[in-house]
Amino acid sequence: MAYNKVVIAGINTSELTVLREEEKMALLREIRATGSRSARDKLIKGNLRLVLSVIQRFTGRGEDIDDLFQIGVIGLMKAIDNFDLTKEVRFSTYCVPMISGELRRYLRDSNHVKVSRSLRDLAYKALQAKERLTASLQREPNMDEIAAEIGEKRADVVIALESISDPVSLYEPVYSDSEDNLYIMDQISDMNDVDSRMDELTIRDAIRGLGKREQNILYLRFFRGKTQMEVAGEIGISQAQVSRLEKSAIDRIKNSI
Repeated sequence: MAYNKVVIAGINTSELTVLREEEKMALLREIRATGSRSARDKLIKGNLRLVLSVIQRFTGRGEDIDDLFQIGVIGLMKAIDNFDLTKEVRFSTYCVPMISGELRRYLRDSNHVKVSRSLRDLAYKALQAKERLTASLQREPNMDEIAAEIGEKRADVVIALESISDPVSLYEPVYSDSEDNLYIMDQISDMNDVDSRMDELTIRDAIRGLGKREQNILYLRFFRGKTQMEVAGEIGISQAQVSRLEKSAIDRIKNSI
């Protein structure tokens, strides 16, 4: 989906602004402190590109793009209401599963593929539990946590959620701007799955093979949630160098996997 000259739900996407992380945090603090409606509106408008990025994963099913966008905005507003400022989590990282969950519920309810009622009901319970846990933990819960929350077997929950989901690549970008990039693999946190555990070990070995500077850049970017500009200032190189080294390091890790 191109942003230029595209109008969705009456909004010209080429005119959308993108807020920096510190601006988002400042607006969230103002909303919590004063209940400012203008701050809330500004925060919503400053994250509409994120909504557009997420809904790209849900297009191609015959759904009206305006409807998907409006549902995605509902997920964004829920994220604003539930975000915990005391947690060290990037707001955009927290938003993605909230927006995705809202879209999945909408598509599940309007799904033309026949899935058994019991399986749909279990998937619905799991998605609700996932949303509650995301709000309380300030991260996406793993399958064991979701299963424990609703008192069901992990395998049954996995099957139910798979029945209403389409397969996607782990390296599919869900959000990208001049400073931040989020991929689907950034949202995965199930470390009890054998394949996931093996992937983690493979990634760890690949990271150990990087130079100290590349390791530090990845740590600051993806574990500390810093922007490329912030990393550049901290380690004393240009943002362009950070971008080049980060891309090179990620490519080497992908090749190792």
